[in-house]
Amino acid sequence: MSVKITINLSHDCKMADNYFRFVFVLSLFAVYLSSPLPVVVNTWPFTNATLAAWNTITSTNKTAVDAVEAGCSECESQRCDGTVGWGGDPDENGETTLDAMIMDGITHDVGSVGAIRRIKSAISVARAVMERTTHTLLVGDQATAFAKQLGFKEEDLHSDESINLYKQWKQKNCQPNYWKNVLPDPKTSCGPYKPTPFPPEIQHEKLLDCSYKGIGEDNHDTIGMIVVDSKGNVAGGTSTNGLNHKVPGRVGDSPVAGAGSYVDNDVGGAAATGDGDVMMRFLPSFHAVMMMKTGVSPCIATSEAIRSILRFYPDFVGAVVAVNKKGEHGAACHGIPKFPYSIRSTDYSEVTVLDVPCM
Repeated sequence: MSVKITINLSHDCKMADNYFRFVFVLSLFAVYLSSPLPVVVNTWPFTNATLAAWNTITSTNKTAVDAVEAGCSECESQRCDGTVGWGGDPDENGETTLDAMIMDGITHDVGSVGAIRRIKSAISVARAVMERTTHTLLVGDQATAFAKQLGFKEEDLHSDESINLYKQWKQKNCQPNYWKNVLPDPKTSCGPYKPTPFPPEIQHEKLLDCSYKGIGEDNHDTIGMIVVDSKGNVAGGTSTNGLNHKVPGRVGDSPVAGAGSYVDNDVGGAAATGDGDVMMRFLPSFHAVMMMKTGVSPCIATSEAIRSILRFYPDFVGAVVAVNKKGEHGAACHGIPKFPYSIRSTDYSEVTVLDVPCM
């Protein structure tokens, strides 16, 4: 049984890191930055997922990959906040599809599924892609066929909640949506759409701001998880049902290695959450891990990963959490007041939720 303990930090990651480097700090800051191995961290206060991963990594003969699969599977089963697993955010056709990935830091092997249909165990199918094929990413109906061939059960992914969300969206003339430069006007009408002719000189048009979806108490988006075992071996993974009312076939950042998550056994790992269409253009998880490789703390690494996005998308909404193979951990975020992430290690006798103030 987990206990959720929320710690509200009054300093951002960089300030905490400066305290850690230059003065003898209070235990709060030291604990915040470092934790003995093994350690489990994941995005958002998905504490049952954290506990499932912890129970796995502290079991005999279980690996970091086993723990990531167990943690993400727990979130899929519980349908964490409606944004992970079956029965959550539907696409424009009212169908819930799933994205997931898993990565082994020892081998750098990756398995991913995108827009998989009618299969509930997305993270386990992603692991099967990693371990049963030489591929990295399978998508759509072909991913479903692959899963069925390996014995996964085909099931309806609708729920009463997803059906009601779809009906409400249709009643609002399909507002909001993710279309642009089409007719009829997507800001007032449903499709089907046709492309508009472009004027002779096209001004740069910013991507439709996805922040309307919001990331708050009732909308947490992806679970991204990093596990470091007692030997320093690292694994990471993600699972999500993606954006509400997405264009059918859309695949977000979650199953993309380096975007949704990335791990390196010599360094550590990172995971991201938020506006996936923007994040996959910048690979923030890879960025954070490569920053940590230079010797900077997870706090600074995640902050720099976020800043690289803000140069082009100042209204970006999202967060990155990271942990190195020494157990130091931190996060950075933008577009929301604060970002909570969950942790369990020998330093934390219970699953703990840390709140990071955002930029």
